Amino acid sequence: MTELAQKRCIPCEGGGTALSKDDAEALLKQLDPRWKLLDGAKKIEATFEFKNYFRTLAFVNAVAYIVINEDHHPDISFGYKTATINFWTHTVNGLSENDFICAAKIDGLVK
Repeated sequence: MTELAQKRCIPCEGGGTALSKDDAEALLKQLDPRWKLLDGAKKIEATFEFKNYFRTLAFVNAVAYIVINEDHHPDISFGYKTATINFWTHTVNGLSENDFICAAKIDGLVK
């Protein structure tokens, strides 16, 4: 388990400042390589592939459990053999450490 995965998300309802591109790139190095920066380092996204729909849906449900417990919610889209997870923090209009914490916890599901 990575250091990020051991952390808990902190409430960000009051706003705050988005991570800089350099800070986002540094945190990205702690995640599985499938995670990519998007939109000028304002979002991270990863696509996960599975053998069948059952495994894909089980993964999506496990992700839902993690993010509900962290109170930090991504956009999730999925099909028969893939699930795509997209994180960004709305209140800062970019990335926060919470996005990377949840991504690290999700990485733990597929290792």
